[in-house]
Amino acid sequence: MGTTVGLETEDLLSILRPDGTADPELDPKLDDETVLKIYRTMVQTRVLDDRMLTLQRQGRIFFYLVSTGQEASGVGSAAAVTDDDWFVPHYRQPGTFLYRGVTVKQLVTQCYGNAWDSTKGRQMPVHYSFREQNMVSISSPIGTQIVQAAGVGMAMKQKGAETVALTFFGDGSTSSNDFHSGLNFAGVYKAPVIFVCENNGWAISLPVERQTAAKTMAHKAVAYGMPGVRVDGNDVLAVYKAVRDARERGLKGEGPTLLEFVTYRMGGHSSSDDPTRYRGDAQVEDAKERDPIDRFRPYLETRGLWDETKQEALVAE
Repeated sequence: MGTTVGLETEDLLSILRPDGTADPELDPKLDDETVLKIYRTMVQTRVLDDRMLTLQRQGRIFFYLVSTGQEASGVGSAAAVTDDDWFVPHYRQPGTFLYRGVTVKQLVTQCYGNAWDSTKGRQMPVHYSFREQNMVSISSPIGTQIVQAAGVGMAMKQKGAETVALTFFGDGSTSSNDFHSGLNFAGVYKAPVIFVCENNGWAISLPVERQTAAKTMAHKAVAYGMPGVRVDGNDVLAVYKAVRDARERGLKGEGPTLLEFVTYRMGGHSSSDDPTRYRGDAQVEDAKERDPIDRFRPYLETRGLWDETKQEALVAE
């Protein structure tokens, strides 16, 4: 059986404290509007995932993947970059799309493949593509987005643009040929790319300890001549800081960064997966104690920005 993914590790970047405060030396000190938008988008992502999985179970759409437990990764990353930066996502970042202005209707209609679908039914459900938001199409093969992001980042460098490319991939993708090719190319040419490995403990049914012999995924950065930073992926402030710092580094011409977001996939790999066949309930219950939404809410409360009435109104909305 797989183990939980090591949030006790000493080199893990973490900012949020159990009492709802933030480490004063690391706190990015975001303004009220930004932290509220981050929280609202995280909750919206959770509710959207719940509704969409229900639609799949009803047979109204054919396929879906939830990001339950990983909302801090996508939303925090989107908050840390500008609208001009490019995203080359994989399929567990609905929060990234929502934060950057993609509407719920646009996401839902793509999953239906109906007349309002921007891809006109040419893609599988959850394989979004939105040019206005600088979001490259999601593709199904494992790891292909990694080399695509390296190319986008290199194009930005050649153009002299003050932008970076950011891509996401799971721990399983680090075993792909594209992981080596993408990081090696970006490292050699110092392309402004942020490589985000969402280490959620599982590559479908394969636990992370059977995925690699490396101590951490962040250690893999050494071979490609770039920094590797291990981040508490359920701490949205830590996610924000790590991505913001990596972006600044890329814009200075210092090249790419590999970020390992240590998180947990609370749901199945997809609507076609039954996770109870390969992991126990106790592991999932343990992960719920580190729910990124539950961890961020006390921070808003300590700043006087949130209460139960606002929570109920948000969920109803």
